[in-house]
Amino acid sequence: MDARSKRKKWRLMLLLHCLVLGLISIISFTIGPADISFREAVGIILGRIPIFKNWIDLGQYSTVDQTIIWSLRMPRVILAALVGGALGVTGGAFQAFFKNPLADPYIIGVSSGAALGATVGIVTGAATTLGLMKIPFFSFLGAMLTTWLVYSLAKTGKKIVAATLLLAGVALNSFMSAIMSFLMVINSEKIEKVFLWLMGSFASRTWQHVSIAAPLILIGVLIIFAMAKDLNAMVFGDSTAQHLGIDLKRVQLVLLLASSLTAAGAVAICGTIGFVGLIIPHMVRILAGPDHRILLPFSFLLGGTVMVIADTLARSLFEPLEIPIGIITALFGGPFFIYLLKKKKAVSL
Repeated sequence: MDARSKRKKWRLMLLLHCLVLGLISIISFTIGPADISFREAVGIILGRIPIFKNWIDLGQYSTVDQTIIWSLRMPRVILAALVGGALGVTGGAFQAFFKNPLADPYIIGVSSGAALGATVGIVTGAATTLGLMKIPFFSFLGAMLTTWLVYSLAKTGKKIVAATLLLAGVALNSFMSAIMSFLMVINSEKIEKVFLWLMGSFASRTWQHVSIAAPLILIGVLIIFAMAKDLNAMVFGDSTAQHLGIDLKRVQLVLLLASSLTAAGAVAICGTIGFVGLIIPHMVRILAGPDHRILLPFSFLLGGTVMVIADTLARSLFEPLEIPIGIITALFGGPFFIYLLKKKKAVSL
């Protein structure tokens, strides 16, 4: 198969996966206490799109069902897809950056920084004056501050040493986790609220949350997509990348900032969610190979699909009780990752 045929094949596969994500999202709209059929969900969605307004009469659907779809379930599903895609893409980028298959969006402290920021906002009460932006503002601030600290520690002269960056992230993760635990202990009356945020959730998310997260995530993801060829070269080592004419210093800095911005935007909205950024890129490599020009877009779509399914399970398995989505991703992600490790070991033997 020539290069042109391969490109057509992968474009078709991407289109099909977009359709699958759309289909799963619409199915998610129908699941919940309110009984809304697939046909009604499609009609309500299309009826709000200007192109279809003349063909679909929204009056045939109750205002309650329309409110449930548009104001409650749709923003939540869109956020789940965006966050899952963001974690999948940054996971693939970090694994190439660190040349480490176990790297994920939290490896340099983005997760702990966001968690600590949110904890400070909750336990001090400082977040109450910011309305809907309260926790996202503090968690995003914490994540980006951590990124700056890790970058400063890892920068040696004009060069960023990936191994030092990794170790700095691990050290700061432990340090910030200790501070967070201390704050929770001395503010025991607020432990439950902090704990639920740390486990991750899309509950009570609105269109305003979408407007906050979408620009951060999409800008970061597009920048990472544009660096796919650079990532392909970096996998083979810094010397090889420089020999191919890549400005390693610039690429490392831009990649670090874009990945951290993307992951921080995701974590700031929904809390910490593990395993998605770690496992999704591995799944895509098995299906589509290691080329980041293919791996990154598929990681975005597959991450979004997995997160939508996980969030649907989190809110529907034990209605009216909602399970934190971090528990769902860990329950399914942990065993699957063990399976991947065993399979890789069997292949290497």
